[in-house]
Amino acid sequence: MFGRARETWDRLLSALSTAGKTGRDSRGHNLFEAAAAYVSAHVEDDQERMDEAAGWVSPEALSFGVNELACRAVVALARERDEPPGAVARALLGLPVS
Repeated sequence: MFGRARETWDRLLSALSTAGKTGRDSRGHNLFEAAAAYVSAHVEDDQERMDEAAGWVSPEALSFGVNELACRAVVALARERDEPPGAVARALLGLPVS
């Protein structure tokens, strides 16, 4: 179990180190651009665009970019609503706010 987690972590670090400071992978695509395109295509239920964006970067880099996008979106909404990020995240997921 830990071997697989370690392998995934190593691939993510490798993808990120390849991306460098610009966030671009060896194929020239920015992982944050890929994440934004992937998420917006998902919202619009456009499978073709999702597949295209998913091919721009490694799966690990895309996962990292989507996670970063989610974090930034929750922080921005929390600031806009003047609420704690945890409450905003729970509300977005339809969970009871404690």
